[in-house]
Amino acid sequence: MLLVVLSRTLELARDRFGTLFAAGWGYMLLLLALNLAISGQLMPETGFSTGSYMMEPLAGEGLGGDRERALRILAGVANVATGFSIAVAYLRRILLGERAFPFAFGARNLRVAWKLLLLGALSGVFFVPMLLVAGLLLPVLAPAGFALLLASPFLTVMLVQRLSLVLPAAALDDRMSLGDSWRLTAGIGWALVLAALAVALVAGLAAGLWVGLVWLVGEAFVPATGMAAELRSALVPMGVMVIVTWLFASMHATAYALTRERFVEQAGLKIADAERAAERRAEAGRDKARQAVRSVIETRSRRD
Repeated sequence: MLLVVLSRTLELARDRFGTLFAAGWGYMLLLLALNLAISGQLMPETGFSTGSYMMEPLAGEGLGGDRERALRILAGVANVATGFSIAVAYLRRILLGERAFPFAFGARNLRVAWKLLLLGALSGVFFVPMLLVAGLLLPVLAPAGFALLLASPFLTVMLVQRLSLVLPAAALDDRMSLGDSWRLTAGIGWALVLAALAVALVAGLAAGLWVGLVWLVGEAFVPATGMAAELRSALVPMGVMVIVTWLFASMHATAYALTRERFVEQAGLKIADAERAAERRAEAGRDKARQAVRSVIETRSRRD
């Protein structure tokens, strides 16, 4: 199942690359304008030493340092908000064929933002207790504590991925709950986790290539200060956000289509792929039922 999710994700991203720009060009221009404005506010007199404000070392303590940190936090929030708005438009164009206004923003986007914040909070709820337990186990039972310490990030990603179908569902006005997402991803949870890690690696490589390309062109042709330097600075976070949005939105479209068969063809999947996912869910349900029966039998046998 891992190969199905990963290969279909990369194929969808490749085949719908143009769709990303057709659906999100308005927000991409907004993203560029936001980063251009932040670059203009943060550019020192001698220019950025790294080429972009996002990669500059933070200033020291003081009024200037506080202002810079505030602007960077504002830039991060604005980039994420614009990024998931691009993802919403991209998903709706792929799965629904919708051609919305380029700057459409409303209750749907707020629902996606809420689900994103909720998943972020849940990841902390999952991760922090595991770290605490690992810390308590290390002095007493070092191998178990070390194993939990290593496993906790992967377990957290697995738990969050099992719940993450609420993101594409919210983008498509599907009232899917966290429980529904957990149930629908039964049997394919680890495939989604490993696919997410692989997609993150691909996104990191692509983002690194983009940053390197902008740096190379900038060093060769762009002066250290002025509007061209500000544009160079803005292109780095803009490009990274678009790359991450493109790949992860493609993965979520693939995962969602595996659980909502009516979107199989739109996501570039085959009917056999959805049938395999359904078989995995059914098998996971049977395993859970067998475990419940076994638990009841063992409880009764102890009483006897």
